[in-house]
Amino acid sequence: MNFHIDAKPGDIAETILLPGDPLRAKFIAEHLMDNAVCYNEVRAMYGYTGFYNGKRVSVQGTGMGMPSVAIYVNELINGFGVKNLIRVGTCGAIQPHLEIGQVILAVGASGDSQMNKLEFGGADFAAIADYSLMRRADDVAQRLGIPTVHGNIYSTDSFYNDNPRRWETLARYGILATEMESQMLFTLAAKFGVKALTILTVSDNIVTGQVSTSKEREQSFTDMMRIALELA
Repeated sequence: MNFHIDAKPGDIAETILLPGDPLRAKFIAEHLMDNAVCYNEVRAMYGYTGFYNGKRVSVQGTGMGMPSVAIYVNELINGFGVKNLIRVGTCGAIQPHLEIGQVILAVGASGDSQMNKLEFGGADFAAIADYSLMRRADDVAQRLGIPTVHGNIYSTDSFYNDNPRRWETLARYGILATEMESQMLFTLAAKFGVKALTILTVSDNIVTGQVSTSKEREQSFTDMMRIALELA
């Protein structure tokens, strides 16, 4: 039973984009897809299916955080047969050279969430993206002339924290940016034998203090959306 997605069998394509922000899902459907039809409005977490360059593709908001993304990923895979899940989200860079708008292809997702440990009895799991999707995304980005950076990111359960030096060790180990969903996405994809990838756009830089507006985060970071849609 699917408690959070009010769709019928066949309403959702095998390839789906997963923005955290449901308004970004709405923007993608209305501006980048053809003949998009809304299949879900439960909890205002919009989901649409339409076409991109003649190929059927869906987009579904997931909300913020790993518990929320886990709900939608579980239902999409087990209830609707989704095979390729591509997160399109924003992140906070922790490397000073990464500027607003930079597109990141996440090779893997480290993190601090206990959800990942619960799947493995307290052990750590190396949550990584699907290589075939990653390779194709890199090819698409090069063809479109979109510069990308590849590397490890960090998924956290805590957006606010009292430690101002929280990211220093992570940055020293080469982690590019922080967000809140990808580690669980990659882990669940591995669990259920499907493919997952995360494409992120830098919305702020924690080190340099650069920030973007909420409207820019919702509507302006179209490079990652174009890469993801081309994968369909």
